[in-house]
Amino acid sequence: MHIRSRRDFLRSSVKSAAVLGAGSMFAKLGEMNALAATTSGYQALVCIYLQGGNDGHNTIIPIATSQQNFAQYSKVRQGLALSQSSLLEVMNGSDEYGFHSSLPNLRALYNSGKAAVLANVGNLVAPTNRTIYQSNNVSALPTALFSHTDQTTQWQTAIPNSIAASGWGGRIADYMQSKNSSATFPPVSAMTNCGLFCNGVHTDPATVPPPTGTTATGIAEVTGVMYAPSTATGMQQLLSFDNGLQLVQASNGILVRGATYANTLSSLLQTSNITTAFPSSNALAAQLKTVANVMSVRGELGLTRQIFFCQLAGFDTHGGQKATQAALLTQLDQAVAAFYEAIQELGLNQEVTTFTISEFGRTLTASGSDGSDHAWGNHHFILGGDVKGGKIYGQFPDLAVGTSIDANNRGTFIPTTAIAQYGSTLAEWFGVPASAIPGIFSNISKFSTANLGFLG
Repeated sequence: MHIRSRRDFLRSSVKSAAVLGAGSMFAKLGEMNALAATTSGYQALVCIYLQGGNDGHNTIIPIATSQQNFAQYSKVRQGLALSQSSLLEVMNGSDEYGFHSSLPNLRALYNSGKAAVLANVGNLVAPTNRTIYQSNNVSALPTALFSHTDQTTQWQTAIPNSIAASGWGGRIADYMQSKNSSATFPPVSAMTNCGLFCNGVHTDPATVPPPTGTTATGIAEVTGVMYAPSTATGMQQLLSFDNGLQLVQASNGILVRGATYANTLSSLLQTSNITTAFPSSNALAAQLKTVANVMSVRGELGLTRQIFFCQLAGFDTHGGQKATQAALLTQLDQAVAAFYEAIQELGLNQEVTTFTISEFGRTLTASGSDGSDHAWGNHHFILGGDVKGGKIYGQFPDLAVGTSIDANNRGTFIPTTAIAQYGSTLAEWFGVPASAIPGIFSNISKFSTANLGFLG
């Protein structure tokens, strides 16, 4: 490994401090041991964030149901509507729906019972309807609705109406700390820049970017400080030098942890031998391949619970939606199909649950002829061997304007299922007991059901 220049070292050192230990990851590890769940064995949650607000109305479409049909959808969406002949048929009981034509692998997983859909989920303080929304009762509504930044934060924190310092992924990891008491690596890994979702009160994530360039091998390199063996002793002495400045000493400690994480994982991943083929030129596939590689060395890292964060961007489709969304959904479909095959190869089919989130849905009515605007509720996928699949959970909205859950006569549907319910179901599967859920999702008591039942 080449010796870095002083400038390169300082640059990567600052980056390492930002993403690989800004705080003591294992601080107060013992404080939550008594609260740990009693389950054993490995489990992982993999979050896929569809950045920009995926249009759920063109992702899952009613064809012939007891409530509505394709003609109703087509009439309201007009130029934005897809053709019925292009849809991939799926059943929800006796009701017929269609997946977007770019989702053949997700359709196959759904039909085989390994994937499910959660309908019309989103930010809620408490159950809400059109009357409550239009009364502008600030205390009853999420703040800054329809804002990318604010709704992303609220989706990732599950705190809809106040500022938060942690996310629900990180808080779940906090609770499960005793399951990772022998870990040499953080329990939360982000494959790309992660917002608050990854940060707990006692848990800081590692950033594990997928490789780039034409020589990429699928082996991740953790962002951190790595230096040539010939300079290792001197560098360690520099970082551990007692200079009497508490702030500098703390920063040095962060850099040492970052370097340790980087070198530990990079060394172990050289032994990863996953043979599943992942599609090339697919950013999400590269991230999920890295996730699979990290899972393959979970034992050496001492981890029995892991949470991963991936991201696919580009879903803010105010125009040109049909072509843009089709290409993005193809990437999603091909990436998750390869990942599902990889976790089967690892023998983790029942132990890994993958799920999607997006900051909001989009309006039912079109913006122009081929675009849609920011809305509220949205549909999401959950897949894995423990998913009770082949079913749509939650309440699929009536695709009409002016209904009791249409906020503004544009098909801006008020969610009928809350993020807190979505996350609670995932958390309970992960090993968090029902009694501890309110400590992670503070407004869960406002809803009649905490566990939606889509996981075994």
